[in-house]
Amino acid sequence: MTVFSSSEMASDVFGRLFGVLLEDEQFVEKARREALSVQLVHSRPDCRIFVSSEGVVLGDEVPFKAAITLKMSCDTAHALWSGRLLVPAAIATGKVRIRGRVAKVLDLVPMLRPAFDNYPTIAAESGIGA
Repeated sequence: MTVFSSSEMASDVFGRLFGVLLEDEQFVEKARREALSVQLVHSRPDCRIFVSSEGVVLGDEVPFKAAITLKMSCDTAHALWSGRLLVPAAIATGKVRIRGRVAKVLDLVPMLRPAFDNYPTIAAESGIGA
């Protein structure tokens, strides 16, 4: 059984998570300066998220082509945000597939600290154990 019971639940959790990043001025400034945008394509259940300095867009409609696209299952995303799976290991084992520059993804990881810090609370509020 997967961690997320529905696409709506996954979209809610990950949408709130990336909303936390947009409250972080350093993240927004760096994302804007480097024209950083990310599309996350999650499966089981299906969930698509587009993140840029302009905001978070849930669903298939994206405002423009993302600089980086990450594909993974929702369970893998949960393990990453929970700290049980490290990004380099997920990439090396193929649990996360990347379209775009891998180096840019690895540069992005330290900027995600506010999201990592807030994920346990967001997950718990949604009835998911982190």
